[in-house]
Amino acid sequence: MTLLLERGPRLLMRTDQPAQVWAGVDVGTQSLRVVLVDDTGRVAGHGAGSLTSHRAGAVHEQDPAQWWAVLGSAFRQALKDVDPRAVLGVAICGTSGTFLLADAVAGTPLTPALMYDDARASAEAPDVTAALGHATQPSWALPKLVHLLRTGPAPLRAGLESGHVRMVHCPDHLAERLVGGPVATDWSHALKTGYDLDELDWPTGALGRLGLSPAVLPAVVRPGTPLGTVSASGADHTGLPVGTPVLAGMSDGCAAQIAAGALAPGSWNSVLGTTLVLKGVTATRIVDPANVIYSHRHPDGGWLPGGASSVGAGILERRFPSGDRDALDRAAARYEPSGGIAYPLAGRGERFPFFAPDAEGFELGTPVDEADRYAAVLQGVAFVERLAYSTLRHLGADVDGPLSATGGAVRSRYWTQLRADILGRPIRLPASPEPAFGMAVLAAAGKDGLHATSRHFVRIAETVDPRPGSAERFADAYGGFVDELADRGHLEPDLARYAKEQP
Repeated sequence: MTLLLERGPRLLMRTDQPAQVWAGVDVGTQSLRVVLVDDTGRVAGHGAGSLTSHRAGAVHEQDPAQWWAVLGSAFRQALKDVDPRAVLGVAICGTSGTFLLADAVAGTPLTPALMYDDARASAEAPDVTAALGHATQPSWALPKLVHLLRTGPAPLRAGLESGHVRMVHCPDHLAERLVGGPVATDWSHALKTGYDLDELDWPTGALGRLGLSPAVLPAVVRPGTPLGTVSASGADHTGLPVGTPVLAGMSDGCAAQIAAGALAPGSWNSVLGTTLVLKGVTATRIVDPANVIYSHRHPDGGWLPGGASSVGAGILERRFPSGDRDALDRAAARYEPSGGIAYPLAGRGERFPFFAPDAEGFELGTPVDEADRYAAVLQGVAFVERLAYSTLRHLGADVDGPLSATGGAVRSRYWTQLRADILGRPIRLPASPEPAFGMAVLAAAGKDGLHATSRHFVRIAETVDPRPGSAERFADAYGGFVDELADRGHLEPDLARYAKEQP
């Protein structure tokens, strides 16, 4: 198929244009990205822009107006060499638990966005846990919503009680601005707002006990469901054609899982960016009394369990802000294992593979120099990843399928090799690992099979195998790491023993 692009008064032939393109959008902590993917899985266009946020203690907020501004510029970058008429659909992902409050009629934001790791709701989380009947965390959306109900300005509290104020997840806010009116949310983003994935409904009884009107919450649909089409104002802002379908997305962890093609039972993906997120596939829902593992519904059926740690690559910016990462990687290779053992927690509190609001990072031993200290941090994150997989297996999850890795940390070949060594497992690196790519795949799948669609789009660029003898090389350091966590009361003794016994 040859597409025609209008230029001036006449039409010019373009033979290098893709006939069909799907758009994925990823709203992260520090940037918003747009990726256009054609029907062969090739990235046909991309655009991005920076985001800023405000942190003060437990509070972490972002301005939703900034999302919209960057979305427009990122789409125009992505469409620079692509005929907009080729775009057949758009899906958006965001950080799980990020939301804002908006006017129920006009959709105008009434609050900043409360971010995924905003922990202001520590007092409300126990009440939400009691109402729902299962464990929640202060960073989840529902406890933060209850916090606003109890402590927000009087007009906001009244609106939440009456339903004159709407709760809007991050991707839904952008979808609303694209289509020009309210949209449903997807069951992935709704999870941390208390949506019951077994009954596929909001728990109205629990919400009533918490003082919330059900009218505050959006309708919920399966990911990939059409939400509407791009309006004239949305087209003017982004360059997308009027009428382009906008489809329900999934959370960013699920989006990265799609980009990795980790959608069959037993397969898992680790996203190592600012934080570490693991997502996998099981036929049945994993029961975790501590609820550090939460399960999304698989759009194809079955479940997508996983968890999000508070450790990750973000610690490197804080501890080694001016270091040459490539040089540090080369130097760190001399320290296997490091002279120190590190639990490189950037702040206070851990979410996964254990829940400990008061957890603090630690360093054991004495690294001989900066490179050794850097090595301890890289190894410490990999130890958390290994412990996470042991925790999943301990709870009955199948983790024996292929493992893949995405996130900014895979740019470090050394760190990826180190992770394969410490896990003792091959790691697959997808060719296009971005969550935005995963959203483009979801947009292409629509209501059809997501796994089958991903097999057509996703390519594995490389597999990194563990080096011979690596398991033995890190065994003592990993054992000391697990023992220290147990001594501090973060791990139950049986889990600690199990984790050390796993190969």
